[in-house]
Amino acid sequence: MYRYNKKKAFSLAMIIIPWLTVPFMGKKSFFRFLPVASFINLFLSVLSLTANKKKWWTNKNPLSPGFVDFSYILGPYYVATLWIFKLTYGNFPKYLFANMMIDMVNAFPFASIWEKVGIFKFQKMKHVTWYLICVGLAVFIYGYQYLVEQSIRETSSSQSKQ
Repeated sequence: MYRYNKKKAFSLAMIIIPWLTVPFMGKKSFFRFLPVASFINLFLSVLSLTANKKKWWTNKNPLSPGFVDFSYILGPYYVATLWIFKLTYGNFPKYLFANMMIDMVNAFPFASIWEKVGIFKFQKMKHVTWYLICVGLAVFIYGYQYLVEQSIRETSSSQSKQ
């Protein structure tokens, strides 16, 4: 008989629920912001390896055993990145404000919930430090998206001249 495991159910929900919103984003926006979402999630995966080694936090996710919590990275973080860019890109103050608010929710109540469920725990890192890292990363990836879009424009421009 199947034994209910709240950690597994929570982890599955963390992956599935955010992705249910993606069809409402539109295909064009999804593909436009896919590179920046993929880039930051790769960066977070590498950061997670370092964080676990230095005991900044620990991951106890049953769906994603090991040093990287892919349920979080490929679920809410990935999809939130796509949505924030869709709704705010082109207006940096709006983008930064939205990120600061979402990162605050992520670093404080959500992180506390994940700790209570037993999936994740900050050890040598404080919630406020994680918040500041997330805001810093948001500024960094806004620049990354700008460069991606500049590159696409230059490529399109040079191809139309030929």
